[in-house]
Amino acid sequence: MKFEEIRKVPDYDGKKIALRGWVYRHRAGKGVVFIVLRDSTGTVQCTAKGKEYEKAEPLLIESAITIEGTVKKDERAPGGYEVQVDKLGIVHAAERFPITKDQSKEFLRDVRHLWVRSQPMAATLKIRSTVFGAIDDFFRDRGYYEFQSPIFTMTAAEGGSTLFEVDYFGKKAFLAQTWQLYAEAAIFGLEKIYTIAPSFRAEKSSTSRHLTEFWHAEVETAWQDFDALQKQGEELVSFIVQRVLEGHRAELEILGVDIKALEKVKPPFPRLTYKEALEKLEKHGMKVPYGKDLRTKEEKKLCAMYGKPVIVTHYPKEVKAFYMKEAPGDTVLGFDMLVPHVGEIIGGSERETSIEELEKRLAKEGETFEDYGFYMDTRKYGSVPHSGLGLGIDRVVQWICGLDSIHEAIGFPRTMDRISP
Repeated sequence: MKFEEIRKVPDYDGKKIALRGWVYRHRAGKGVVFIVLRDSTGTVQCTAKGKEYEKAEPLLIESAITIEGTVKKDERAPGGYEVQVDKLGIVHAAERFPITKDQSKEFLRDVRHLWVRSQPMAATLKIRSTVFGAIDDFFRDRGYYEFQSPIFTMTAAEGGSTLFEVDYFGKKAFLAQTWQLYAEAAIFGLEKIYTIAPSFRAEKSSTSRHLTEFWHAEVETAWQDFDALQKQGEELVSFIVQRVLEGHRAELEILGVDIKALEKVKPPFPRLTYKEALEKLEKHGMKVPYGKDLRTKEEKKLCAMYGKPVIVTHYPKEVKAFYMKEAPGDTVLGFDMLVPHVGEIIGGSERETSIEELEKRLAKEGETFEDYGFYMDTRKYGSVPHSGLGLGIDRVVQWICGLDSIHEAIGFPRTMDRISP
């Protein structure tokens, strides 16, 4: 018989079916073994009696098996259907599985290679896959080209303190923090480009929203101003959320997500300046000195005031990257998008086009001007207004899935204290 996916079991009510998968639950009674079989599409209860009972009784969790039997509707069974086993085949009898109930999160990260089989992780990774696909569709449908930039670089783009240094055939090089500088060169040939790629930040912090290797969706657009950039960011996030809602309500329910809250994620998002944000925070008992970047707890507080994503604009230029275009009041035409439960998921800006201003900003940050020669060339030959943003995909997954930590939003997280498994 042809093997079917478990999600198709209801289509076979009263008919024969062949399934294959892993033992998710196992309970032996008098003369009958109840097996909950799982594959990547779902679970179904199977009952084995007679000769098949003898095969099924000693099986342990995660044993790989095949089953042929008849589907019967049964409201008492998980999912409302049961497979009465005619034939059970053992592909691999597993040893005793090390993951049991009441395990710590740190232990589950130690055995992540096994924990990825769990329902919560599988639900998260399915949603994550859809998030990646939605980003691709969003930009391709709008005429953007996918562009790849180097992982090995010679310069910093987001501050030297978070650079991963590597020996590149005797020369000092770094793992890319962003595609930013190369993207600004590429728009003069392609105009509208995006990428989905890993970025690397050597941040010496163990928090619930930081990874040393994270997945980055970035976009750069020629002729696009600051207002249009903000609109693009909120449309992108809304598009991702709606795509997840269309295909993953079952997975969101497994994760205990507030689906109604996600259904409210639609443009326009509230907008306020950095100065206005500080004023609102102070009214709620959180005083932030002007010129200091917002912390996670302050970002979450702002989102709690609105109950949806929030865009904060016009930060002081001292707390933002050198390439952001200067605005009146010693601020920049840059913004962060903040979401409930997580905080910042997007950073974006209109780009500075003045060579003189870029030189001043680089000198203030202690950077060597010569290292940015290729970048400065983009301001010498036909420079145009342009803007771009970067979206942290892992944080988006953390937010949509309602996860306590970004470490649960990716298959195998990398942090300052974890590089295995």
